[in-house]
Amino acid sequence: MKTHLGHLTFCTNIFPGETWEAHFKALKENIPLIKKRIAPDDSFGIGLRLSDLASRQLLERDALPFFKKWLKEQNCYVFAINGFPFGNFHKRPVKDKVHLPDWTTNDRLQYTLRLFNLIDDLLPEGMEGGVSTSPLSYKHWFTAREAVKAVKKATLNIVEVVCALFEINKQNGKVLHLDLEPEADGLIESSEEFVRWFIESLIPIGIPILKQRFSLVEQEAEKIMKDHVRLCFDVCHFAVGFEDVSTVVKRLKKADIKIGRWQLSAALKLNLSEDEKEKEESLRALKKFDEPVYLHQVVAQKEDGRLLRYPDLPEALIDKEAKQSGEWRSHFHVPLFTDRYGLLQSTQQGVKEALHLQKQETLCQILEVETYTWDVLPKDLKLPIAESIVRELEWIVEII
Repeated sequence: MKTHLGHLTFCTNIFPGETWEAHFKALKENIPLIKKRIAPDDSFGIGLRLSDLASRQLLERDALPFFKKWLKEQNCYVFAINGFPFGNFHKRPVKDKVHLPDWTTNDRLQYTLRLFNLIDDLLPEGMEGGVSTSPLSYKHWFTAREAVKAVKKATLNIVEVVCALFEINKQNGKVLHLDLEPEADGLIESSEEFVRWFIESLIPIGIPILKQRFSLVEQEAEKIMKDHVRLCFDVCHFAVGFEDVSTVVKRLKKADIKIGRWQLSAALKLNLSEDEKEKEESLRALKKFDEPVYLHQVVAQKEDGRLLRYPDLPEALIDKEAKQSGEWRSHFHVPLFTDRYGLLQSTQQGVKEALHLQKQETLCQILEVETYTWDVLPKDLKLPIAESIVRELEWIVEII
């Protein structure tokens, strides 16, 4: 829905189901209930998540016209798509496979182009739209030398997306952007790495291709790159890496790189006590969040500021050095409405800071709640899906 800070939505990756039929069923069951509570008299925006299979099925026969008809009947619209998870995202183990196929592959390229064709058709006039995507690949799959080659190959594929988006813009004036989403252990995992990739890889590789293909001068080609490739600012992900929201925003501004969307999400936080008994109780509380579906990367900060990084919770929980650190943060998208989970806390404050900065200056048009781990939360934190989403959106609305 439209707010004075931008268009607010939630990401439908909260709903299980990899086929379009299953996902549309979840939309029909939940969206009317959520809209009635959050925006009964206004249009309601949807942040759509489509698997590769669902995106193909939506383009079959009359599925897309029927979906558009349903959107109109419900007074809803689609302006953002989550294109990070290509396939399964619920029930069965996902872990590092969430990055497959990565940006070195044609499968990822074609999937993303398909999502842009869909959002081009679904997007209301006068709005910009974005598709979020993975940070190229998963860092632990490559040696340092292999990573350099992977980055180049991935970047060439992303330039192909930019060319397609520029063509769309020339045809109908719509501004669509690909929003890369850094996360711990991604091939791009921090704001520093994102800016470095943008300046040292994307721009040098992309400009000659755009100049040749569209007969542009260098300044025009660079502007096109910056219009159509942006940062997906997942607040949870940057918090896991102990990156302050305002510092990241300043880094992006200095490099003249845009934010494509705010993904409003919070990570788990644990302050370790010096008392051994309290420390063990806290670690046992954290262990309850160790589940088999998603990666829950951990970053622990030592007293001297040094960061220790672990690819998943089990590795951190058995490491003696980690247990001597002052604070842990874990990649677990916990609900926004509270910052305390018994002995544990969350990085909710980062979301508040992001909204504060958005109040001061409109940094992007898309605000998307991305709390998707409801089905793997401890039982005492669970509510019915629609009620959980309403609670998250109401918390945001109260702040803004």
